[in-house]
Amino acid sequence: MVSFASIIAFLEQLAPPSLAEEWDNVGLLVGRRRGEADRVMTCLTITPATAAEAIRAGADLIVAHHPLPFRPLTKLTDETTPGALALDLASAGVAVYSPHTALDSAREGINQALAEGLGLRGIAPLEPGENGLGPGRHGWLAPAVTLAELVDRVRAFLKVEHAHWVGAAERSVRTLAVACGAAGSLLEAACRLDCDAMVLGETSFHACIEAEARGVGLVLPGHFASERFAVETLAARLAERFPDVEIWPSRDERDPIQWA
Repeated sequence: MVSFASIIAFLEQLAPPSLAEEWDNVGLLVGRRRGEADRVMTCLTITPATAAEAIRAGADLIVAHHPLPFRPLTKLTDETTPGALALDLASAGVAVYSPHTALDSAREGINQALAEGLGLRGIAPLEPGENGLGPGRHGWLAPAVTLAELVDRVRAFLKVEHAHWVGAAERSVRTLAVACGAAGSLLEAACRLDCDAMVLGETSFHACIEAEARGVGLVLPGHFASERFAVETLAARLAERFPDVEIWPSRDERDPIQWA
């Protein structure tokens, strides 16, 4: 058994809570801080399927990228999905920790891994804070690629068959921004840095129109695909640090959005 405190200390070193956005809800969200674990599951989101898997497998702790709850709950009942999931997990003795936007922005976090995986050079945060870290990443590709080639590169790295994109397939992309998840709010930063294109999980229709109007190509592989790979990496990191604990990425987690 390993104490929650030890696991939390490792997670907070990897993804310091100070990096989280002000609106976020990170840290130990369900459970007792004095708990112990010998089985830990990672997942992108706690859903009925992932919660059931954790309970069935006897997990003591779920490290879920997305928080549960995300928004404040005024009551804890089974009348809402977050309430029902939290009650089920608490009743089964399963704790929940979420790093969310702290891991997005961390030095070895999701956006850094995405930027490196796509071959960016000169990688830096899109919006650096006082510590030199922050949301998103940007850099350059050498040699430059077409937007169509970038789409193929994104699909290959994330191991997905489909991706949406905005812009002319033949346009040249040298400077590139990346931001996992729902990251349309970072489009303005990408424009200020004169990026030719941006890879992000998802954004709104109107953000796509704005990007097209401003000459910034977009590649959108989906929220799930842009972050799920990091759940598997996180499980491997935890397993390396805590070899006596059984740690696995959720096997039942699926993208709820189907691609034709």
